[in-house]
Parts: sequence; structure tokens; C-alpha cells
Amino acid sequence: MNSFKKTLVAATAVMTLAFGSAAVAQEDPGPAAYAAAMKDKRVVMVPMAMGFDLAQGWAAYLKKEIEGFGGVFETRDPNWSIEAGAQAITEAISSDPKPNVLVVHSPDLNSYAKLFKKAQKEGIFVVAIDNPVNYPVDAFIGSDWDRLGQLEAEAVIKGCGENSSKQIGLVQGDQVNASSLYQYAGIMKVLEKHPDFKVVAKPDSNWDATTARNVTTTMLQQFPDICGIIDFWDGDATGTAAAIREAGKQDKIFLVTTGGGEKVDCDALENGTFGAVVMTELAGQSRDINAIIKYLLQSGQAPGTASTYIYTLEKATTKADLKPSTCWDLKALQAAN
Repeated sequence: MNSFKKTLVAATAVMTLAFGSAAVAQEDPGPAAYAAAMKDKRVVMVPMAMGFDLAQGWAAYLKKEIEGFGGVFETRDPNWSIEAGAQAITEAISSDPKPNVLVVHSPDLNSYAKLFKKAQKEGIFVVAIDNPVNYPVDAFIGSDWDRLGQLEAEAVIKGCGENSSKQIGLVQGDQVNASSLYQYAGIMKVLEKHPDFKVVAKPDSNWDATTARNVTTTMLQQFPDICGIIDFWDGDATGTAAAIREAGKQDKIFLVTTGGGEKVDCDALENGTFGAVVMTELAGQSRDINAIIKYLLQSGQAPGTASTYIYTLEKATTKADLKPSTCWDLKALQAAN
């Protein structure tokens, strides 16, 4: 028996040594393959403009990640000009070296479609962010704007309440931007189920706070009993909120909007400027953009051969929902980079 035990212990020791040596010697092939696929890859982002929180937030998250894996990240600033955006995309496509990935915040459904097709033919992946487009890009990452509109409508109905006038105003963006068109469609779907709530006015702001302020002032003069307003973007909802304050109705009108969840959104909820904000969770959205870039660069597929949709999970956030982690801080994010 003792002889058998000694033999067993010796065999176990040999096996442990053998497997231990193999484990030490073996290397994970993943990191090397990842590094080879990522290194020196060029990513160019063309937002609608660089001068607002969404674009600056996306850029900060993408820059950190892309440069971290050995790539090159650049931005172009069309400053709200469709023509300048088209020129920036055209120059990127014809540049040497060409970008491997274009990340574009399109102003509408159709303006850049031909350029997206040209980019893919030149071997460049196209990722559309925030605003959907009428072209099968390699990936779309952003909101389901129809669902987002439904969340806004549900929030304003709750904010107004059953004992209110049930009159609602809309401050739309414009009539060509997909986020505005689909948002409106979602709002209407909910209101169809609540026929006692009526949209009494629905002017466009053209995404401008001053215009939003002016059209809201007129709206409140024409319909002084409005109980709730849905503004299609927090950037111009500041103008809508100003008009509500000037009319002395900040405690009578429930203002709902959507935004990227930057600190100003939480501040506006905290002080009662906004009643609810459907936040597009920019930090999570940026992680999705980075993840799809990494996937595309390693996929082996040619640009234009597949199309992926990644929608951001959202909810209507009110003051009661606020937590320290609810919003992100642009200044802190930029300082960290």
C-alpha cells in the first residue's frame, strides 16, 4: 500500500509539473491579434457641430479609447452647416491616408447618403450616430426616436394629470431631421391612446434656443391653459423654459425634453426647470460606438456588406429619480483626458 501511495504522489507531481509548465508557456493570441487590427487605424468624427455637449462628450470618450489602442482620432466641425459637413466628409474620403472609420452625426435623413456610399466603396466603414439616415451604413448607434417620443408623451400626460386642461404644446426641431420626425411619430402614438389630451400647437424651433423662446411665448399667448410642453431637445428647451418663466407659469406647465444626460440636465430637473428628461445616456452610447469600431476593424468584412443597429436604453427621468451617477459632467470628462 505504501508503495502504491508513493507511486501515486510521484505521478501527480509529474503531471502538475507538466501542466504547470504548459500553462506558463502558453500565450493568449487575442491581445496580439487585437493590437494588430487596431494599431494606427484612423477614425474621423463629423458631428453636426463641435460646440455642444453631445459632440464634445462623444469626442472625449472616443479619443481616449481610440488613442488608447494605438489609433488616430480626429474631428471636423461643420458648425451646423450641411454644406460644410459634406465638404468635411468629401475631404476625409479623398485624404491620404484615408480614415478607416467615419463616425457621422447626420443633420437629416438624406443629405450625406451618396457620400456614405462613396466612402464604403473606398473601403471606409461608416457609423451613423444619434440621427438615423436613409442609407444602410455599417452601423447606427443612437436612440429609437419613436420610442423616445412615446416616453416623452407618457411623461407629459403624467405631469399634467387628469384634472388639468389636457392641452399640450410641442416645440419641434424641424421637418427634415429624423430625430424630430420620429420623435413626433412616437408622441402621436401615445396621444392616440389618450384622446382627451390634445396638441394645441406644434411650432418648429430649428434647434435654436432663441427661436424656441419666441415660439413658446406666442404659444402661451394663444393657449394660456396649456398644462405641458414637450421640447424636442434640451439645447433649445432652455429657451422654452425661459418663455414659461416669463409668463409666470413655471409651476403650472410641465416641461419635458430629451438630452444627453450632461450635468445641466440634472441641474434643470433639480431646480424644477425641466419636469422630465429622456436622457440618451451618452456615456453608454459612446461605449457602444467604441465597441462597434473595434468590431468592424477586426471583422474581416468589407464596408457596406452588413448593417447593424444598436439602440440606447432610455427612460424618462424626473427629479425623484436623480442619483449622483445620473448625469455626466463635460468639464470633468474633458479634464480627465
